[in-house]
Amino acid sequence: MKSRILMAAVLAAALLAGCQPGRDPRLPAGADFVLQTADGPLESKTLRGKVLLVYFGYTNCPDVCPASLAAGGNALKALSPEERKKVRLVMISVDPERDSVRHLKEYTAFFHPEMVGATGTPEEIAALAKAFGAGYIRQPARADGSYAVDHTTSTYVVGPDGRLAQVIDLNAGSDAIVAAVRKLL
Repeated sequence: MKSRILMAAVLAAALLAGCQPGRDPRLPAGADFVLQTADGPLESKTLRGKVLLVYFGYTNCPDVCPASLAAGGNALKALSPEERKKVRLVMISVDPERDSVRHLKEYTAFFHPEMVGATGTPEEIAALAKAFGAGYIRQPARADGSYAVDHTTSTYVVGPDGRLAQVIDLNAGSDAIVAAVRKLL
């Protein structure tokens, strides 16, 4: 009997330790990061006070990334200039082998000039993706050396406090992104 009570107390303490007021307990924890961009290091802690829209993808993605980034770009365009100053859309490359910071900058600018492309070491990207609940798998190379990377298609909404606030699926569209941003501004 004592062991059951002790076990219940330990379980309750563990569950409560993971709780953060105002945070959906079903969401992954997310994490702070320092990644490289064409304009230098991007440190998420320096962006406190802004809503971050974080997307894990890669520049050679044939369809999902362009659709997701277009939705994010359209969401930025739908925000007022004052709102847009409080938002940062960051594409984090899950293919750091091929995605240079220069190429990421050119690629993301196509969707919106204020979008940021960032990358890091394979280990940094893997740890960050895991913290956000994002997944990706590099497929075997084809005969010509090219390869695909299967990956999560969600946009992760990080509140001004640095906590992951919402995960938006690809099919939700730019209206859902705008609503999520405005809810946090």
